[in-house]
Amino acid sequence: MELLPTVWFVAIAVLWTGYLFLEGFDLGVGMLMKLFARNNTDRRVLLNTIGPVWDGNEVWLLTAAGATFAAFPLWYASLFSALYLPLLIVLVALIFRAVAFEYRGKVDTARWRTVWDWAIALGSFTAAFGIGAALALTTTGLPIDSNGDRQGGPFAWFSGYAVLGGFAVVAFALVHALAFLALKTDGEVRHRARRWFVRLAPLALLPLLAWTVAVQLLSGKPLTWILVALGVLAAAGAWVLARRGAEGKAFGALGAFLVCATASIFGAAFPVVIPSTLNPAFNLTISNASSSAYTLGLMSIVAAVGLPLVIAYQAWTYWVFRRRVSAAHIPPAHGFLPAIAAKVLVGHAAPGGPAAKHSPHDAGE
Repeated sequence: MELLPTVWFVAIAVLWTGYLFLEGFDLGVGMLMKLFARNNTDRRVLLNTIGPVWDGNEVWLLTAAGATFAAFPLWYASLFSALYLPLLIVLVALIFRAVAFEYRGKVDTARWRTVWDWAIALGSFTAAFGIGAALALTTTGLPIDSNGDRQGGPFAWFSGYAVLGGFAVVAFALVHALAFLALKTDGEVRHRARRWFVRLAPLALLPLLAWTVAVQLLSGKPLTWILVALGVLAAAGAWVLARRGAEGKAFGALGAFLVCATASIFGAAFPVVIPSTLNPAFNLTISNASSSAYTLGLMSIVAAVGLPLVIAYQAWTYWVFRRRVSAAHIPPAHGFLPAIAAKVLVGHAAPGGPAAKHSPHDAGE
């Protein structure tokens, strides 16, 4: 097996693991805006926990997709063309979610906030489900032919594995968010998040475990089965630690469960990057889907310089915003004037008048 394709397969697996770990909890927080928060103050506490980091977390998704495009162009082409429709929906969901983060605090009315709360919650759910489905299909199989082209209609990709992967990431994101909120907040939100985690974790982690076991049954190896066992131990440890109130250790143990699960999934699939459900001879592997040795070598040099800088910057961001958030830190809500009044002011105020002097920076939450 060639060295550089193997290195980049591992690198892409690491990037997807990093994305699921970092973006997982903020997608979960987005879904909890409607499932967990009881009032506007709770929702603002939730938003403030991820406000400084959510857009940085999404960089891991872009990097994982970009690395796949550069290192394994046939993998990228087959996956993104076969899943064009669901991935387009994921993209729209991420756009709506990002817009909602920015727009929610611009008008101080319940109706306005409700609209954008639903945009955050549904956008987070759709993105998590779609990404989970795509990752499940790239490890269990798509109906691709010898050229890597999808056979069948626009929904030929839909299968039980897609549903399992979607719910696996959604459920993991929810409990990961609860562990994160127990670690990052204080007061009533913190204690409620820990109680919900203890109640839901044993059930919510089952879909990801089922996906992991399904891949092992298809192409597992002794080492990947060991990783599954270690993941189960880590999940159990997270639950026990959360019950004891060791929130930081519980969050870390849950992260260890994710690492073991993704390592076992990608490890079992290796060296295949997309199995063909039509004929095993049509499988895409790290050998027939990779770029040239020159391209991979150049990418390795760039990654060796750039990736540590990105990780260092993101670690610094988390360190700066490491303190807990509570309802006591949330100032009174304020925003722009209601839309009708704003239109009147914009339409009739002279340049330099009151409407011109109203700064958009006054509207943030």
